[in-house]
Amino acid sequence: MSTATRTQTTVTRIGGRIGAEIGGVRLGGELPEEVVAEIRAALLAHKVVFFRDQDHLDEAGHEAFARLLGTPVAHPTVPSADGRYALGIDSHHGARANQWHTDVTFVPAYPAFSVLRAVTIPPYGGNTLWANTATAYAHLPEPLRVLADSLRAVHTNEYDYAALKPDALPEALAQYREVFTSTKFRTEHPVVRVHPETGERTLLLGNFVQRIDGLTGQDSRALVDLFQSHIERPENTVRWQWRAGDVAIWDNRATQHYGVDDSDDHERTLRRVTVDGDVPVGPDGAPSRLISPENVPDPSFGIPSGASATA
Repeated sequence: MSTATRTQTTVTRIGGRIGAEIGGVRLGGELPEEVVAEIRAALLAHKVVFFRDQDHLDEAGHEAFARLLGTPVAHPTVPSADGRYALGIDSHHGARANQWHTDVTFVPAYPAFSVLRAVTIPPYGGNTLWANTATAYAHLPEPLRVLADSLRAVHTNEYDYAALKPDALPEALAQYREVFTSTKFRTEHPVVRVHPETGERTLLLGNFVQRIDGLTGQDSRALVDLFQSHIERPENTVRWQWRAGDVAIWDNRATQHYGVDDSDDHERTLRRVTVDGDVPVGPDGAPSRLISPENVPDPSFGIPSGASATA
């Protein structure tokens, strides 16, 4: 008997602009095509979807389910927790983001989807917020939309981590210097990308942005802060209070997220599998481009980011 049984799939909206909880589904690699289609449709509509009580999932089941959404891809620099695709997000090793970001935008074809599974949850705090970058763009005043459409920005995984997080633990600083930036990436993206499945325009920013192309540092920072403030407006966000066994899936092409570091020294452990994406295209039709290195190198396992989209 299949372990991918279900009763009736339900989709319950959480926020007015982002977020829904899906019920009646037991996640795994054997889900019927029609159920996967329902999940994908809800994901594109609500940008992030949540599942409770998925305690049966292990590393293999997590990866098998992610494959139903596309081709898994490992992080470009950080070794996985299972030797394959599952990235360990562990509070004891510096994984307390506390910054708004879209996953891995320092490479051209950053992930399309992220599938995050809660393993150990602290007794309080440790929530995650997501923001809808499509509604953020849609609700900009028209002059700002016109301006955003014309801009491009350089994203990098190399930034002043110590200045950004002055209270970071030594192991977090070491992981950043020795692991996260073991290959230093710089990629130019449009500030507005056209979503390849929905046709929506979304703001492509977050903490990996180094500067707006063609502007001085001061002007660049002012514009990034301006557009980022619209993304972070409360009406564009949803907040999820984790329980062990929860799974969140988000459209990484239309969201930013923020892991709140407010659980003190309590353990918080999650696992993330990402699904390969395609190269963004701006409103003018110009794609993103890798500035450095010359190519995205092979990760420790699997294909480099974007390889499935160009094969």
